[in-house]
Amino acid sequence: MLDNMPRGTICIEDIEIGMSRHLRKVVTDMDIELFAQVSTDRNPVHLDDDYARETIFEGRIAHGMLTAGLISAVIGEQLPGHGTIYLGQSLKFLGPVRPGDMVLAEVTVTDMDIAKRRVKMDCRCTVDGKPVLAGEATVLAPSAKLD
Repeated sequence: MLDNMPRGTICIEDIEIGMSRHLRKVVTDMDIELFAQVSTDRNPVHLDDDYARETIFEGRIAHGMLTAGLISAVIGEQLPGHGTIYLGQSLKFLGPVRPGDMVLAEVTVTDMDIAKRRVKMDCRCTVDGKPVLAGEATVLAPSAKLD
């Protein structure tokens, strides 16, 4: 994984609107197989080349939630980072992610309620500059005053 910032925690007191973090990851066959095992989602469009060739995707694709998990990694590891609690996430899947694709997962702070420690973020994933996922997350950020 290629992160743009070190992993750790950014407390609510230090977060600003417009702050952004990202990571890049190549989605591998092993990632897809492990996600299928953990999630128990063994849809053949993810695992069976012959089956997947006959679908609208004309080949295997990664689970959408595997891609969404990269957004979770940015939020849980970078912004706000360790100690963050997810409150909500909307997602739109805009295109397939295939084995071997390099996914860029990005989050940007769009709104904050410091008193309630709530942070809203725009979330997006792209492959070769093309959108594959878009959404919004609301999280409870850690506080230097409470932790």
